[in-house]
Amino acid sequence: MIIVTGGAGFIGSNLVHELNHAGEKDILVVDNLAPAPNLSGPKFLNLAGAEYSDYMDKREFRAALKSGDFEGAKVRAILHQGACSNTLEDDGRYMMDNNFSYSKELLHFALEHKIPLVYASTAAVYGASSSFVETPANERPLNVYGYSKLVFDNYVRRLMPEMKSTVVGLRYFNVYGPREQHKGRMASVLHHFTKQLKETGTIRMFEGSGGYADGEQRRDFVFVRDLARINMFFAGLLPGEHSPKHVHAVVNAGTGEARTFKAVAEALMQVHGPGRIEFMPFPGDLKDRYQHYTQADITGLRAAGYTAPFTPLEQGVAETFAR
Repeated sequence: MIIVTGGAGFIGSNLVHELNHAGEKDILVVDNLAPAPNLSGPKFLNLAGAEYSDYMDKREFRAALKSGDFEGAKVRAILHQGACSNTLEDDGRYMMDNNFSYSKELLHFALEHKIPLVYASTAAVYGASSSFVETPANERPLNVYGYSKLVFDNYVRRLMPEMKSTVVGLRYFNVYGPREQHKGRMASVLHHFTKQLKETGTIRMFEGSGGYADGEQRRDFVFVRDLARINMFFAGLLPGEHSPKHVHAVVNAGTGEARTFKAVAEALMQVHGPGRIEFMPFPGDLKDRYQHYTQADITGLRAAGYTAPFTPLEQGVAETFAR
């Protein structure tokens, strides 16, 4: 059995579908399908056509872990994507329980049973830093979401000398791809730009900020299918790949190439047809929590053993809307 937490979410559901493509069907999907004000639609639709052996609510799953219900289970890998990813969430107690305590419970279960654990961290740990190397000097989160992820990364780092099975944290950069329509404001700019372009013929983006000209803010946009394959690689689930054993690392998961928001708009217009670009004032509520530039340093990822190329932005955009 393979456990995928957050399995109905954006990255988790793509991971389940990618596992299916690799012939894996004995999958336990864990998620929370309760309505939430930050969601714009139901997550369960992301699992349409997916094959998996069981589903558990997150609360039921955590209780089962604590009570020892999984002691006899043959778990091949845990791919932990479950988290509160709302960067505007200010409830620190909720965020720490969901992103830190929950992750600790899974970590100790995985270590005790020597099960590979690959989990989702985030580039939000870097905050306003202009250097994206995985060192404490660069880790300055601007919100409690990034902080909760960093606290767990550091917890993992402290335990690394004692680990006897794979534990890999992947710091996701700006992820895009299919199955993110439910994420509301937290969806990628590709999702928002596409909606605007189809409805109005105009893509609206922020005017210059953070020292960048209009539309020239830069992000490391990474295709969700690439992230699914990285998860599978370190968990030993990627067909035809010989994954290194007992990897202990917290590494960046991005392409290593920053692209402008204008480049994203141009790639979308190649798919959906021509449109106009308008610039709007930078929102005040994002002033102290916005990353104007991100670019993953993937030296650590390569050193950990993952050497496959990343999908170029234009190709990823075309594949996203080919469905």
